[in-house]
Amino acid sequence: MKKIFSRSFIIVLVLLVGFMVGKKIYMTPSYSDGEMAPNFSGKLPNGQEFQLSDLKGKYVLIDFWGSWCFPCKAESPAIIDLHNEFNGKKFKDAEGFEIVGVAIEKDENRWKRAIPKWGLPWKYQVVDLNDNFRFFNSKIASEYGVKEVPSKFLISPDGQILSVNQKLAEIAAFLKENMIN
Repeated sequence: MKKIFSRSFIIVLVLLVGFMVGKKIYMTPSYSDGEMAPNFSGKLPNGQEFQLSDLKGKYVLIDFWGSWCFPCKAESPAIIDLHNEFNGKKFKDAEGFEIVGVAIEKDENRWKRAIPKWGLPWKYQVVDLNDNFRFFNSKIASEYGVKEVPSKFLISPDGQILSVNQKLAEIAAFLKENMIN
């Protein structure tokens, strides 16, 4: 009886670890460091057209989020702090730093209400309408391979992906290191 329990426990443990590793691999965005960031376009809340390529020459943090996402809301004060600390600063190899929010939503109105409610100060906010949160089948999220939010991509001034889902403290340290005093 003890052997059966012991073997069953090991089998369950192996299956659980296998599931967790598989989920991690599945959830990892399909782009990685060093690849060129795909260009995308969208409308800002004021109706103005926007393209990611408009920000060439700057460091850009693309933040995939959703008004329905509790971890996104919990993380938003730290992203606001990052924006406030580095937006408008000069860098050795970049003209500045911008955040581009890509809201994955089923309803465009929720996105528009969340921006002022959460106090998101950056002007580059686009909505990526999605009809199935389970698969994140919206255009921009699909292009970047995003399968969960929050997801972040730090983009270099020449459009290369510098990091994917890096901690905000690490992004801040990188920006500080490249800032002109």
